[in-house]
Amino acid sequence: MTASSAIKRTLELQPVPEREFYTPRLAPSSAPLSFYVHVPFCSVRCGYCDFNTYTTGFGPGADRDSYVSSVLKEIELVREACSQSLPAGQAAQSVFFGGGTPTLLPREHLRQILGELQQWGVQPGAEVTIEANPDTMTPDLARYLADSGFTRVSLGMQSSVPSVLRSLERTHDPEHIATAVRAVKDAGVQVSVDLIYGTQGESLEQWRESLESALSLEVDHISAYSLVIEPGTKLGAKLKRGQVPPLDTDEQAAKYELADQLLSDAGFAWYEISNWARIQPGEEALARENATLLSHASKHNLAYWANTNWWGFGPGAHSHWQGERFWNHKHPRVYAKALQQGILPLADGEFVSEQGRELERVMLQLRTAQGCEVKPELVGELSALADEGLILPEPAAAGRAVLTLKGRLLADLVTDRLTPDLF
Repeated sequence: MTASSAIKRTLELQPVPEREFYTPRLAPSSAPLSFYVHVPFCSVRCGYCDFNTYTTGFGPGADRDSYVSSVLKEIELVREACSQSLPAGQAAQSVFFGGGTPTLLPREHLRQILGELQQWGVQPGAEVTIEANPDTMTPDLARYLADSGFTRVSLGMQSSVPSVLRSLERTHDPEHIATAVRAVKDAGVQVSVDLIYGTQGESLEQWRESLESALSLEVDHISAYSLVIEPGTKLGAKLKRGQVPPLDTDEQAAKYELADQLLSDAGFAWYEISNWARIQPGEEALARENATLLSHASKHNLAYWANTNWWGFGPGAHSHWQGERFWNHKHPRVYAKALQQGILPLADGEFVSEQGRELERVMLQLRTAQGCEVKPELVGELSALADEGLILPEPAAAGRAVLTLKGRLLADLVTDRLTPDLF
């Protein structure tokens, strides 16, 4: 018996003690609500990934074919737990299926999970997103998702350069990307693509090639994330052994500036540091004044930056409720076993202090094109930041910090200076 199968067998035999689980207080709240569904399965685990994902299953309720039973049970238990905390008729403004690769689940299971959430309460016309790898998307699946109520697909493009995709250990070929985008668009669903810049060996011209390729797809939304080498990943181990060089921050900054230039020139507006939305006809004023209101800006992403309420379903998923944070057990088998016993699979939680909430408010809102309001005693600091070209002068004069392009590259510095008493 291998070590992994021995652990799996032990987990199957042992009951789950309730003392290992967290009970949230769930203060009554009428704040906006969002749902997140984590699907922890992937066909291949990429070397840079530190998400809670697995390439194998772990038995009933914790493998691809039966995972739906665990999520449906969790939704039932959460709905019951929240029955006294939500006003009658409160419904979620957004739903997001992330992973992992959610489209590896049987399609009817995706429909079942979304249907259960809709039965609980999802606003009419709510944004409902699902992540997908390009090589899992077909015209038939895209139509099925649209018919099931999904309104948006986020494709993990990452790059259009084969050598970069190989370095990232992505499984799709560049030609899969255009095929997948066309399938989603033909189904009448919004489409977003995710890009990653800073992969070892990627030149500035190769990054330009990926950006231009993404723009040629005429998608609604583009995310561009800087590669981060996390401890505990295969890439992190290579860095520790000296097999790959550390990331070059100047090169990362140059690639971000190139992304902003090309995307802006092509009719996109940044609304969050790593996210750009296509400007629709008639939205030009919104793009200038507050791009978070653009129709193609991700409502679910903005819910996180606004620090509203959200509930995460699935192993390792995090939730936030009125300043209380809590999270599920990470291992799919522990998660499933708890639900089989009728226990919410929450591992732990915490209440964010008043100082912590203020720091998060500034840090998160500052990432967006809406910016953040600043305490009156920091007006002088706003003026100094505007003089240094880190925030826009006109909002600063009204007591609000909105980052310039230079400020986006130095967002942590700006946050520090706007929260001097919190460090």
